Amino acid sequence: MNDQPEPAAYPQVNVQVDQVEPVPRRIRAVLAGETVLDTTRAHYVWEVPYYPQYYIPLADVRAGLLVPEEGDAAFEESSRGTAQRHGLRLGDEWRPGAAKVLPQSPVPGLGGTARFEWGALDAWFEEDEQVFVHPRSPYVRVDALRSTRTVRVERNGTVLAESSSPVLVFETGLPTRYYLDRTDVDFRSLVPSDTVTACPYKGTTTGYWSARIGGRLHPDLAWCYDFPTHQLAPIAGLVAFYNERVDLWVDGRKQARP
Repeated sequence: MNDQPEPAAYPQVNVQVDQVEPVPRRIRAVLAGETVLDTTRAHYVWEVPYYPQYYIPLADVRAGLLVPEEGDAAFEESSRGTAQRHGLRLGDEWRPGAAKVLPQSPVPGLGGTARFEWGALDAWFEEDEQVFVHPRSPYVRVDALRSTRTVRVERNGTVLAESSSPVLVFETGLPTRYYLDRTDVDFRSLVPSDTVTACPYKGTTTGYWSARIGGRLHPDLAWCYDFPTHQLAPIAGLVAFYNERVDLWVDGRKQARP
């Protein structure tokens, strides 16, 4: 077995901050069971390089729901212009700071748009599929591929899993993740955790595990999606480990921790 780590190598996201692109998908969001916005004219705006936000034309936001907030803190300057924070009121629901409205912008297409805080709304949809956490980037690809590469997972010398039939998930900007059959995982060292995370590409996790080794608990090393999005169906029920927190060998070669 080769104990010299293989260097980490995976494609990076290559998008510039403030890049703006049209969204060709219908975007909707709901609060308390009612539609707040419904548009086929949204823009992707990259406020950070990793993923975009939706900027929604005000004409496609249900009228009368946005309430301007006052005071210096309600205004925010950026290269996209001066945005004013608005609360969102729908019946008994009140969501302060729910949206930033750009009345005017030096960026073509962004004048007269609103950028909503993701958590201010109960659910977001692209066409008729729910989207989680943040908008999916059109420049990110996620593939789940069956493989016969051998994978061994250890922590502090304790073997946690070993498999020759993993499913490899390749996601732009992230290290390769190795999803393993539960029969290939040694659950004697794993302790269920209450942690739940969500991914715009894979869905919401249904299980997390920490590892108890030598009297020490190493939190949240592994997770699974029992009901992933249909694009990632091959990983359903399989268990993956954070490369960053375990020692990982692939085909006998130790991988560097990303």
